[in-house]
Amino acid sequence: MTGVKAFRELLELLAEGADGERLTKLAASRALGMSPDEAAEWEAATDAALRVRHTLVEHQRREAELSALVDTANDLARLRDPDAVLRQIVHRVRMLLGVDVSYLSLNDDVGGQTYMRVTEGSVSALFQQLSLGIGEGLGGLVAQTALPYATPDYFADSRFKHTTVIDTAVREEGLVSIIGVPLTLGRRVIGVLYAADRAFRSYSPDEVALLSSLADHASISIDNAQLLAETRRANESIRRAEEVHDRLTDLVLRGADAPAVAAAVAQVLDGGIVLHDATGVQLACVGKSVLPPAHVVARAQSSGRAVSNGDTWVCAALAGPELLGSLVLTGRPSLTDADRLLFERASLVTALLLLLRRSVAHVEEQVRGELLTDLLTTPDRNPGSLIARGRRLGVNLAAPHSVLIAHADGVSRGRLAASAAGHAALVGVHAEQVVLLTVDGDPDKVARALTNATGCPVTVGAAGPATGPVELAAAHAEAGRCLRALRALGQDGTGACMAGLGFVGVLLGDRADVDGFLRSTLGPVLDYDERRGTELIRTLRTYFECGSSLTAAKDVLHVHVNTVTQRLDRIASLLGEDWNTPERALELQLALRVLTISS
Repeated sequence: MTGVKAFRELLELLAEGADGERLTKLAASRALGMSPDEAAEWEAATDAALRVRHTLVEHQRREAELSALVDTANDLARLRDPDAVLRQIVHRVRMLLGVDVSYLSLNDDVGGQTYMRVTEGSVSALFQQLSLGIGEGLGGLVAQTALPYATPDYFADSRFKHTTVIDTAVREEGLVSIIGVPLTLGRRVIGVLYAADRAFRSYSPDEVALLSSLADHASISIDNAQLLAETRRANESIRRAEEVHDRLTDLVLRGADAPAVAAAVAQVLDGGIVLHDATGVQLACVGKSVLPPAHVVARAQSSGRAVSNGDTWVCAALAGPELLGSLVLTGRPSLTDADRLLFERASLVTALLLLLRRSVAHVEEQVRGELLTDLLTTPDRNPGSLIARGRRLGVNLAAPHSVLIAHADGVSRGRLAASAAGHAALVGVHAEQVVLLTVDGDPDKVARALTNATGCPVTVGAAGPATGPVELAAAHAEAGRCLRALRALGQDGTGACMAGLGFVGVLLGDRADVDGFLRSTLGPVLDYDERRGTELIRTLRTYFECGSSLTAAKDVLHVHVNTVTQRLDRIASLLGEDWNTPERALELQLALRVLTISS
């Protein structure tokens, strides 16, 4: 019964939560006076009670740790700031493990280092700013191997690489024992979580497991916080892009021109901006002038995104699949995602600007074209109305203007008219001709400028200056004759007025009797060809063009030389035997040129 009573006392102490010392004292006092067999049995019972107590204590400890981990997870889940998450993690480590110092380092994959990010309990500035190369020190070894390491005596441990910089910082902090566990996301190590003491301490497997559990929570929380921060930044970027888009759109809708929009975009992106239309003509430039290669614009057009071209960025201004123009950003070799989004939004606004420009230009072109047509076809119907319509378009038809007609074989009339817009007060296409009204236009200068702009020879005939609709219409007719003369004389790519054509100009001028000159010079030959259906005029022209060579002339005319001789004899009988003298020959050649131009 004595033994049974003793066992009951032992169980009651366990139920009260007595510590091991009380259990041991009870066992020692009850063992006195027992027989050897009873004493041995009592000792075994006491050992069992101590094991039960140890198990209960471990369960309580694990329950406390689990509760602490749950609390930690809940606290971390409520945090949104990445820095706050890191500070909370380090604080929990110090509290739960009861260490002097806790800290966390993050890996810099680009620099190949793990650097101190957050510390708690640290007193050394050198330690707080420490960076470890991958594989250096205990933390560098953890970051390299993705395995936990613990040491009761840091300076005596040879398992990791000691460096002067690291050892100096650890010694200044006064640390002796350190444990580090990896922070991992999947298979990637993102940092190391540490606990350290300023005295010798052996960390138990349970403490290593607890720190590893905290590190797992920390990794997930860091990842979540970073994702949330990235989402916020993305949302902020979208919000900022929308604000900029609205501001630029409002600028366009209030009538801002291309230079004003380019200046606004350049200010937003802190760089230079160059705006081109679909043909590559520069419309606005802020900073360095750059023409993007066609293949880069095509890549931006097909992707619908901003594309890099060396130290510049190119974005296509699109209306659906149609290319309206291009936007070039200079001075920004690299762009953040947020700025790239802004640049792409700016291209949308630029497309709106170019669409509005095109619509306005189309309407204005129609109005100007109608005015030009009425001016040149019915100038005397209502001159006052024509002058009033011109005034509304900014053209004073009551003031002197020169009339120019431009011609080019290698470019459309629409493009030629667009290129000529900057050189005239009024430009339009009339009777399949590009007509310009200029205040002080030099036809040869305009011809050179248009040749450079279009890349093909442009010929310009001019007349005037003339004042008022009626005179302007007459000047247009003279400019047409001048243009035909330039082309007949082989002067493509040049510009001139009648006065610049010498004798031909005098003959074709508005006061010249062209028909009378032709009749007096070539009349008999013209009449003979008309009556008989012969080719004496063609033969005479070919003979002079071939340098008065009968052999060369017969090859061009594809006839026998005797036929050429017979035709020339007929011409001599009609014009007189002196037709081939120098003076008569010059007059005949001039008449033939005038006949070609005026026919």
